[in-house]
Amino acid sequence: MTTALGDRAAIDRVLAGDTAAFAIIVRHWQGPLVNLAYRFCRDRGKAEDMAQEAFLRAFRRLASWRRDAAFSTWLFALATNVYRTEMRRFAPQVVPMDEAVLIATSVEDAASEAERRSRVQRALHSLPPKYRDPLLLFYFHEQDVAMTARCLDLPEGTVKARLSRGRALLNSKLGNRP
Repeated sequence: MTTALGDRAAIDRVLAGDTAAFAIIVRHWQGPLVNLAYRFCRDRGKAEDMAQEAFLRAFRRLASWRRDAAFSTWLFALATNVYRTEMRRFAPQVVPMDEAVLIATSVEDAASEAERRSRVQRALHSLPPKYRDPLLLFYFHEQDVAMTARCLDLPEGTVKARLSRGRALLNSKLGNRP
């Protein structure tokens, strides 16, 4: 696996004219960027296309990476912006929620783990993007508040507020009590 030093070395090679060295960066970050894109669109093929677009933009803007921040932060911020823009191009999907699933709160009525994940994903994707995006980055992509804030180009306080409000909305959609 490539390290931060390996990323820097590959970037230096690309900037020096060895464009083939960008393949090292793609190999290292392809899985995480496709997974992040999938969290936005829930379609594997579209996620791969979106990640490819993010890599293309990263390649074109590689010289703009300021080395005072981690490359991963820069790359995830760029990718997040690409994904958010791509998702705005399409009408938001309204996913109907099964009323019985929303009401079921007892242990006896609890669904299987796969169904629970599916319910959470449906509820998450029904949230407005300003709440959905921070939740995706923070919980599903396991970024901390600071990195989530950098990726979304928001103050940390705003991210914390949106995470709190997003959790409340998500719990409400899932039929959970506060």
